Amino acid sequence: QVQLVESGGGLVQAGGSLRLSCAVPGRTFSSYAMGWFRQAPGKEPEFLAAIRWSGGRTAYAGSLKGRFTISRDTAKTTVYLQMNSLMSEDTVVYYCAAARTSSFPCTRGEYDYWGQGTQVTVSS
Repeated sequence: QVQLVESGGGLVQAGGSLRLSCAVPGRTFSSYAMGWFRQAPGKEPEFLAAIRWSGGRTAYAGSLKGRFTISRDTAKTTVYLQMNSLMSEDTVVYYCAAARTSSFPCTRGEYDYWGQGTQVTVSS
């Protein structure tokens, strides 16, 4: 069983920043893509960003307008999502996921493993 452990969520003021972490203890995902999604209650998960574990190439949802950055630390087997200029609309639960693919998956069904989610709340 693959375990993805998210952390870094919390309460932040509008305009502030947070960095989410997604640790994959004891695993290497050289042929995987890692992604970040978020999901509001009653809605489908929204793709945010993906990164190739090997090589570090990235892909982003166009709606982010450069506010979020995905990265990974291969030594720590951890993926990050740096979120800047946060707005109240960013208040939702954020999830990381892993996909056994050579591409940049951007839909929920393409991912094989999911973290438990971490809540981000942006106060205005």
